[in-house]
Amino acid sequence: MKFSLSILSLLAVGAAHAQYLSEGWHPGQATFTVTEQAAQPSFVPPPPLADAPPPQKPSIKGIMDLFDISNILTSKPVAALFEKAGINITNKVEEQNKLWDERIPLITDDNYKDMIVNEEFKDEQEEKDRTWIIVISVTAAKQDGVSKFLDTVFDSAYNESVIAGDLPHVRWGRIDYLNVTHITTKWNIWQAPYLVILRDRGQSLRFYKPQQLRLREEALREFLKTDGWSITDPWSGLYAPGGDSREYLLEHLATALTKIYNVTVLIPRWLFFVLSGSVASFMINLLHRGTKETPAKPVIPGSGVKVVKSTPSLAVEGEDVADGVSSATPSSPAGKKRGKKGKK
Repeated sequence: MKFSLSILSLLAVGAAHAQYLSEGWHPGQATFTVTEQAAQPSFVPPPPLADAPPPQKPSIKGIMDLFDISNILTSKPVAALFEKAGINITNKVEEQNKLWDERIPLITDDNYKDMIVNEEFKDEQEEKDRTWIIVISVTAAKQDGVSKFLDTVFDSAYNESVIAGDLPHVRWGRIDYLNVTHITTKWNIWQAPYLVILRDRGQSLRFYKPQQLRLREEALREFLKTDGWSITDPWSGLYAPGGDSREYLLEHLATALTKIYNVTVLIPRWLFFVLSGSVASFMINLLHRGTKETPAKPVIPGSGVKVVKSTPSLAVEGEDVADGVSSATPSSPAGKKRGKKGKK
């Protein structure tokens, strides 16, 4: 039985490989050569361009956007949840973010040099006439009434000047005080709002508080048309641009504060509040910790001296109390008898 099974298996193998058998090569028959071809990939990436810019690292602003509450609310999952509740959260966020006229450029630490210091002009006369009016605002961070009113007047005056076209040499700009560190530190500005008249590529600066100007659209435009700022002397001193010797101190301070800001801004606001509260609580406990109580003196057996706490106490008639220590000792009957004998 085993022999028959082995024969059948050999026949099956021979039949399976019979299709690969050929008659072979005959004299005069052409020869064929078979070349193995590698499998071609389905997709070939294009060669890199010679002028292609290198890949850039994620910027600080891009990392900040991950923790921006506006971006979180307008994301698709969160917007879908509000939409089920009948609330169009995207439109509400856009309306809230429209604090200022978007036609007025926002000046930051990154674009200040490109926009103002290295501005290109057609001729020397245009460079000489160039005047920047910049508002330093805090409206985006808090509901400050004066700052909001100044922004409204500033935007209205800009809109009227665009319609009239009577201030071609004036450029308008805005600085968000809490999001700009290097510029405000270099200008020695530690509070807002402010109006700034900037000339000579940032070398001539004049600062005005809202209380020093008439906050009206027509008055602000007239102030620019008549060069009313020329009455005020530009900022001068040791720390001013082009100063004697200490301008570099504010430059170094501005650079250091900018680096600190770029690190701390990565911390989410809620986590920053938790950390600052923990540090404040630790400092308060450290400064107000109580002094250790001194242990009470041990009582010596047989001395008859009793140690009491240093608290106000009433003196008992017939006893001498001094310094919180009772000097009275109990009298014995034998002592009384001796006293009577002495009297006799």
